[in-house]
Amino acid sequence: MTEQVVIVCPSGVARLQEEAERIAAIKARGAVPVQCGDAIPDAPARGAFRVFTPMQLCPVGSEGYEAQPAGYRGRSAIRNADVFDVMAAKAASKGKPPPFSPGQVSMARHYRDLVERHQCAGLRCSSVEALRSGGDGQGGGFMDAVLRDRDEIDRLRRRVGTGCAIEVRRVRPSKRGSRVSITNRRLVDMVCIEDRSLRDVLQFHGWSVYGETIKAVRVALGGVLDAMAGPVRGGGIQAFNKGA
Repeated sequence: MTEQVVIVCPSGVARLQEEAERIAAIKARGAVPVQCGDAIPDAPARGAFRVFTPMQLCPVGSEGYEAQPAGYRGRSAIRNADVFDVMAAKAASKGKPPPFSPGQVSMARHYRDLVERHQCAGLRCSSVEALRSGGDGQGGGFMDAVLRDRDEIDRLRRRVGTGCAIEVRRVRPSKRGSRVSITNRRLVDMVCIEDRSLRDVLQFHGWSVYGETIKAVRVALGGVLDAMAGPVRGGGIQAFNKGA
């Protein structure tokens, strides 16, 4: 016969020790590491996060500079982990390198930050002409910044293009089922902005999740991110689509 500890709440409702252990596990996942200090509160709803050391360039000698830790009181900081952190962590747990290069990840986060900042500006439906010509000179810097963000977003999306990462037309009709093509733009937005995994992208478009399809969207996303960072280079979007 097993023994169980019963906890009675103020309301008179009893719950088993397993429930208390479940709650303790949730709180433990939200606990902030010791090296970050006690200024950051524990927050179970924060979700996955990554610990990092803030750095800044400090003058060394008469002309040189050196990157040095710049955390508050020498402490580390945390930031919410995004889908690229999760993918890198999963790859590391299997002894594999991250699926995307540092440059590709930086481009993805730059695009995400641009879109989020522009959406929060509240000027998406405003006329460009009105923003540039109207007003009394107050707040012009803010409007100019919003317009610059939008121009940058448009430029990056032109580089993404209208192609497809995976196209249904390349699959025999008997095997299509409910699958639909995955456009490069939708792939980028789902992963970079909506923080969806490659598995989520495939399932959303009706594709089976297995080695070949995961590899296909991973290669396609890497190619798109490379294209967003500059002119299309060897192995870019066009090269992948021709061989898909």
